[in-house]
Amino acid sequence: AGPFVLGISSGASLGVATLVMGSALMGGVLGGLGDSKWGIIIASSLGSFLVLLAVLAVSVRVRDTMAILIIGLMFASLTSAIVGILSFFTSAEQLQQYIFWGFGSLGNLSWNEVFILGIVFFLGIAFSIFSLKALNSLLLGEHYAKSMGLNINKSRILIILATSLLAGGITAFAGPIAFIGLAIPHIARQIMNSGNHSTLMPAVIFIGAIVMLICDSIAQLPTTDYTLPINAVTAIFGAPVVIWLLVRKKNMIF
Repeated sequence: AGPFVLGISSGASLGVATLVMGSALMGGVLGGLGDSKWGIIIASSLGSFLVLLAVLAVSVRVRDTMAILIIGLMFASLTSAIVGILSFFTSAEQLQQYIFWGFGSLGNLSWNEVFILGIVFFLGIAFSIFSLKALNSLLLGEHYAKSMGLNINKSRILIILATSLLAGGITAFAGPIAFIGLAIPHIARQIMNSGNHSTLMPAVIFIGAIVMLICDSIAQLPTTDYTLPINAVTAIFGAPVVIWLLVRKKNMIF
C-alpha cells in the first residue's frame, strides 16, 4: 500500500494545513511557525505520525488487510475534509502558501535538512530490512505465516512503521508527491520478475530514484523559464501505470 492509501501523506498535509492556514486564524506563536520552513517540516511529520498511530491502533484490532486499506482511505477523506474547512476560513496568502507546498519540490533543501532526511531515510530502511522475512512469509498468506511462527500483529506494526517513517519524512521535506510510492514497487516487481522482497527493496530504491529524477527533469522544462509542479508530472506518469496494473491483474492488492 502506498502512503496515500494508508492516509499517511494526507496526515502530513493536514499538519501543514493546520499550521499554515490555522496561523491566519490564531496568530501568535502558530503564526510565526507558519512562516518557518522548519515549522512546516515539524507540522508535516507530526501530522503523518498522528495518522500512523491511528492506523497502528486499527491494525492491532483489525486482521483483514483490505479493511486496513479502506480505513486508511477513510482517514485520507477525513483529513481532506478538515483541510477544505480550513481553506474556507484562511486568507488568500496562506492558502497560496499551502497550495505551493502541496505541489511538491525536490529543491531548496539545505545540507542540514538533507542530513536529517538521510537519518530518517536510513531508519526507515532499517525497519524495512527487519520486515523482509515477514513480508516474504505473508506472500503465501497469513495462515502460512502464522504456521511459520510469525507474529502477525508485530510484523504489521513494523511494516507500517517503516512505511510511515519513509513516507512521512519525504513528505515533510519534499511535499506530498503522488503515485511514486504506489506505482514503483509494482514496476520493480515486473522488471525483476520476482516476489522476493530482498530483491525488490533495492530495486524499488534504485528505480524510484531514477523515475523521480526523470520526472523532476521534465518538471523543470529545461528550454523555458517555467517549472511544472512535480506532483502533476508524477501523476501523469503514475496514474496510467496503476490503471494498467489493475486491468492486467484484477486481484492485485495495493
